[in-house]
Amino acid sequence: MDTFPKHLAKTTPYPFGIKISHAKGSYIYDTEGKAYLDFISGISVSNIGHGNQKVVDAIKSQADKHLHVMVYGEYEQAPQTAYANLLCQLLPEQLNQVYFVNSGAEATEGALKLAKRVTGRTQLIACNKSYHGSTHGALSVTGNETKKYAFRPLLPDVKFIEFNSLPELETITSKTAAVIIEPIQGDAGVRIPSKKYLQSLRAKCNETGALLIFDEIQTGFGRTGKMFAFEHFDVVPDILTLGKALGGGLPMGAFISSAAYMEQLTSDPVLGHITTFGGHPIPCAAGLAALEVMLNNNLIDQAESKGKQLELGLQSKAVKEIRRMGLFFAIELHSHEDVRQVVNYCKDNGLIGFWFLSANTSFRIAPPLTISDQEIKQGIKVIQDAFDLLSN
Repeated sequence: MDTFPKHLAKTTPYPFGIKISHAKGSYIYDTEGKAYLDFISGISVSNIGHGNQKVVDAIKSQADKHLHVMVYGEYEQAPQTAYANLLCQLLPEQLNQVYFVNSGAEATEGALKLAKRVTGRTQLIACNKSYHGSTHGALSVTGNETKKYAFRPLLPDVKFIEFNSLPELETITSKTAAVIIEPIQGDAGVRIPSKKYLQSLRAKCNETGALLIFDEIQTGFGRTGKMFAFEHFDVVPDILTLGKALGGGLPMGAFISSAAYMEQLTSDPVLGHITTFGGHPIPCAAGLAALEVMLNNNLIDQAESKGKQLELGLQSKAVKEIRRMGLFFAIELHSHEDVRQVVNYCKDNGLIGFWFLSANTSFRIAPPLTISDQEIKQGIKVIQDAFDLLSN
């Protein structure tokens, strides 16, 4: 029986439907008191877990000072400035200006506009099975036709290439404004490219004058065992997009580039990109606090060892392949029905897992970076029990 509130729009005919009471640490609690071990972090949002006191205190403190005061870019607001400063300290020197927006999808929109403005070109290149958001521009560069067909026409002059295919880099030419790519494909099922591929992509963009956009909306903020996934490959993009964990649990996105490029959004026309609520002081305060918690507690350095512990515990004949970097997992099973059964069994037994948009035979895991050894063991037990049912 569908018990989803009738006045709330749904995204699928089969929502999870858990009635949330509260969340703390690695757990979400429903209104009947049942605890769920959150093994997806709200899809890579709650990287430091739920209800961190430093984040909550930062939100309360900022709320006492002021909420929205003006559209983005007109007033100097301390939370925006402090957060942008810390982000730029952690990034390569050419990524030195942050434009805060409201979501990852809006970050994609801003990045695409910036690339067209800087290059004066229109062609965009993206990868098959990519996901960059559901707004019209972001959907135009998302490589999943089942998500797109009902909403055409979308942006013209978009081409798609195979991820991690060196020959297909020849598609990039002097007509290309930008290549937008996830350094590790998320909703395709955690597809990890070769270092040679991303370095060759960087070289091809340099050769043709195309800008390279890295979408780290899902992979940023320690998820892969580095602050940003591109650090694994020794490649620096021209534009970086962030979201999800950026806001410390509140809605937020950003696109980041050089000051010289960002300056071009200020004239011809003025307000080349504009947002009313982007850089809202409360998400900035929350995101800054969350990032400081991550850095002060060395959570990023722990992601790989915790991921390895999980991977070793999830070996099973029900599993075809485990693809992982840090605490970013896709567990390939033998069928979509297997995934459905595992996700539902885990939910019934107090663990939240999920699926992917473009990898329907893979099971998603992305627990908080704060997860404890005991919680890892608890999660392994529930998932292994689900695997055992598939094997019987």
